[in-house]
Parts: sequence; structure tokens; C-alpha cells
Amino acid sequence: MRDVIVIGAGGGGPVVAKELAARELDVLMLEGGARNDRSEERFTDLEDDANNPVWGYLRVGPEDREKPWWLRDHGQNSFVFQIAGVGGTTLHYFGNCPRPAPGCFSGYTGADRTAYDTGHLFPFTYEEIRPYFEWVEATLPVQTAPMGTKEAVFFRGCEGVGLPVQTTKDITRDAFRPQENAILQPGGTAGRTRDSSMLTYPQATGCSFCGYCPQGCVQPRLAPRNLKAKRSTDNSYVPMALTAGSWAAGGRDVALVTDAFVTRIRTTSSLLGPRRASGVTWRDVKTGAVHTEDAKVVVMAGGCVEDPRLWLNSGLPNPNGWVGRGLTDHAFDWVTGVFDEETDSSKGPSSACRADFPGRGSIENIGVPPAVEALSLLLSDSGIRGAYGAGRGLTGAWDGPTGRPVGLELKEMLSDVNKLLNILVITDDDVESKNRVMLSSLPPDQNGRLAKVRMHKRQRSARTRANREFLATRAAEILRAAGARKIVRIDMAPLMLHNQSSMRMGASPLDSVLDAEAQSRAVKGLYIADNAALANCAVGANPTLTTQALATRTSEKIFTRWFGGDPWVGTEDPVSSIDDSVTEAVLASDAV
Repeated sequence: MRDVIVIGAGGGGPVVAKELAARELDVLMLEGGARNDRSEERFTDLEDDANNPVWGYLRVGPEDREKPWWLRDHGQNSFVFQIAGVGGTTLHYFGNCPRPAPGCFSGYTGADRTAYDTGHLFPFTYEEIRPYFEWVEATLPVQTAPMGTKEAVFFRGCEGVGLPVQTTKDITRDAFRPQENAILQPGGTAGRTRDSSMLTYPQATGCSFCGYCPQGCVQPRLAPRNLKAKRSTDNSYVPMALTAGSWAAGGRDVALVTDAFVTRIRTTSSLLGPRRASGVTWRDVKTGAVHTEDAKVVVMAGGCVEDPRLWLNSGLPNPNGWVGRGLTDHAFDWVTGVFDEETDSSKGPSSACRADFPGRGSIENIGVPPAVEALSLLLSDSGIRGAYGAGRGLTGAWDGPTGRPVGLELKEMLSDVNKLLNILVITDDDVESKNRVMLSSLPPDQNGRLAKVRMHKRQRSARTRANREFLATRAAEILRAAGARKIVRIDMAPLMLHNQSSMRMGASPLDSVLDAEAQSRAVKGLYIADNAALANCAVGANPTLTTQALATRTSEKIFTRWFGGDPWVGTEDPVSSIDDSVTEAVLASDAV
């Protein structure tokens, strides 16, 4: 019997695996996708090769791209932007790791406290979670983003509208700042040349400013896995987990099995106590063979869609109906400025600066290669800009009505993406119970009944809609102050990118699946350690840091409650994933 089984090797699962293995527990991590252990050969700069949702190497599906992807049933025109495989959706994230504002946690007494979703707060205080933020920031590590021209243009606009600079990691006011992101600072030749022959380790270290963050990071070439620039979990927590026996005193290496799709949570029950998790059943994606494993504790970290699917396919209790409910994705929007000067929009980290508006959300600069730029400009809910009145055609601080540019206008904008500056609007949303993941009536696949994702997009709360309009207006004003000669607001259509809260924790058993320790209320010894566990949308912050801090806290709760251990956060210093001891362990193992 294992001590702990972790389901999923994406953003949250490897955090729990690493922390518990470093404390001498026997941990098995099961991942339904591939390992990407030859990523330097596999990952390319070709955008469709990477991001095509049907056959791209970053998709929800098996490693063999000749085989079909894993289908989801969407009850509306939408798409869940996720990835299967070691690293999960952190493979294409931009590394942005801001802390959420304190107003989304219990105990907040600020004058603006009513500006937040006060009905769905985290069931603990910001002061309690802060040490876990600090632990993750030191482990990844999280650093001030490497910056270039596009960031300077964004800052100029923020200064032009009178925003102050935020100088602390804690969000205390409306302000702009560099991103705090999980990308290593450039060193040596990195960021100083475009000659690929000079961008190999060790002469180049950290971010090479290649501009292809959405395709997965393999820069600099020849660097050991844990010294790749972007700190996706396959480059940070996974190597630490796989080598914990070497760098942690008394630690044990995590056993990782890929192409292992978990199809059932196994439980035991008795007349004397509640149901308990006892293990899992999983299917070998390549051979179809079925296996079982037993464990004292099971941790689900398969993502906001697969967690409720697995729960429901396992026949686990759902006494309050909140399994799969409350799925939150930010009400995104996209505002683009066209400049006469070079902005270098496609160069460097994809997002290295932001402005935060506590209680309303945030905005951040997004620089992407041409194909993703074209996709973003066309992903509108308002139709063609100015062509007809069927779309919403919202007017405001931008030029003309909202909508997607086409024809000559689109050609002009794409003729030089390095004269554009994009701002992504990320709202602070209310948790909405009508948004949910359930089981589909479509025929099941090899792994059981499919997940159906149902989002009531047009029924956003009044607060969420007001936040979106406020942030889009501020984005346009910043672009104007920065010198944009034209501003286009897309009125972005649903893009389910920051998925959260489908198995939310909470203070009340009436509207939450998990208690304050992220343990299931209905099945003891069963925890959730990914975005699905978040109590709310984290005030419009990119969710990864919050998820990983919560996963660290959850691993500590598991260790103390089930294995008689002592808390460690606050009593010892974290080990960075780029420390020499970790690097030596990675080089000596197959985690490279």
C-alpha cells in the first residue's frame, strides 16, 4: 500500500508529490498524458503544431497524435484550453504568478470588502496563506519578470493615466507593476542575441527572449530540465519530486507513471464511520490494461473538468449538488493598440507587466507570435467591427464599435505584430452555481462517461459585467496614454482558460465540496490540489500561484493529519528547484 496517490501531474499535483516525498512518504503520481521527456526534440516554434486542439502536441489527448483527442461535450460554443501530460496546462502558461488581493479571503476588513464575492470566500485568512505564497515563490522561484520594449510602452501608458507603481507582492491598491513570474532572468548570451547557436547552456542561462511561451519552454537548449527558463511544473516541481531521495534528507523519490488514466476512486465504508478513500483504478492508455493501487490518502489534481468527471464516474457522494458546480472562468476581453513605433510585442516573455484593480480584477500585457495574435483578434462576441448591427458593437474609450477586425484592417494590424500592444482583461468574477461540469449523455470513451461543460455565459452577474466594462475602459485609456494611434476592443468570446472552483472549498457545507483543509466533506482521505479547489476566482489574478500555495498547505495538512508529522512552512527554509543540490540530483537521474 502506498502512503499517497496523486492523480495528475499538472499545476498542483506535483507540488503535493514533491512536498510529501521530501518528508519520507511513499508517493505514486499517475498522469493520463505523456511525459515529454524528449521535449527539446518534440517542442517547436510552430504555433499550430503546438496549440491545435485536435492534433497539436499540447492538447488533451494521448501522445500519439494519430489517435483522436479526448472528447468533451460542450453545451455551448466554447473551448476549454487545457493540456494533458506532465506539466499539464503549465506547459503553455506564461509563468505569471501574482498573489491575489486579500479581499477574497475570510477575515478581510478593508473599506472595500463589499466589492468582492463575499458569498464565496476562502475559509481562512490572507495572513494564514501568505507563508505558503512565500514558500512557492522561493521554490519555483518567482522573480520580477525580465522586461523589454513592450513593457516600457505599457508602463508609459500607466503613468500617463496616473496609476502608481506597486512595489510589494501583496496587492494593496489600484497600481501597475512588473509581473512576478516564474521565468528565470536571462544570463550570459540570453536576451542579447538572436543567433540560436549562441543560445545554448551554459553560455546562455534563463529566458532567451524567444517569444514562444505558448509552445512550451525548452530554452536554453542543452540546459538540464530544472534549469529551463519557464518554471512549468515539468521544469520545477516534477524534477524535484522525482529526485527527492537525493536532495532532501530522508526523502524518497516519487514514482511517476504516465499514460495512466485514472477511471475510478476506490473507497471503503463501515457502519462506524464515513466513507474513506482507499485507492484508484487506472487504465494504461497505450495497452488498455487495467490496474489498481491502494493508498492511505488519495489526492485528485486532474483539473477542473476531469476532477468532477472522475468523481461522478466513481459514484462518490454529492450530498449538496456542488460537485462540478461553480466552474469559474474569467470574463476575458482583449484590447489592442496600434502604434507607429516598435513595441517588440512578440519578443521576450509573453506577459511581463500588469495593473491590478482590487475588487474589479486586473489587466496585463500579452505579447504573442502572429498566429496566436490573429486568433485573439478574431475571437469576438460582437461580430465584424462596424460591418453590421447584429453584434453588440459596444462603444467607449476605444475607436469605433467592438468586434473582430477583418479585411484591410486585419491585414494592417498583422502586417507588423511588433507595432501592436495587447492588453488582456481579467475580471474578478462571482462564483455562479449554474456553471457546471456534469456527465454527458454522449457515448462513453475508453475511460468512462464523458464530461459535459455547461457555461451560462450570458448570465454573468451584474458585478462581473461591470468589472469587465471598467477594466476594458482602463485598458483603452492606458493604450491611448502610451501613444496608440488606434485602439480596437475585441469583446472577446468565451475562452475557458483560467478554469477554477468546480470542486470548491468553502466555509459552508451547503455550497462547497471541500473543507478548509481541501479534504472532501463526503469522503475522508480524499483531497483536491488543483484549480478546482479554489474557493473563488482569486480576484482576477492568474490562478497558478494561488493553486500551488494552496497545494503546499494541503500537503502539510495531509502530513500532519494522516501521518503524524509536524508543519514545516514557517519552521524551515524552502529548497529552490534551481539549487545546486537539486540540479546535481536531476543530472544524475532520468529526470533530465
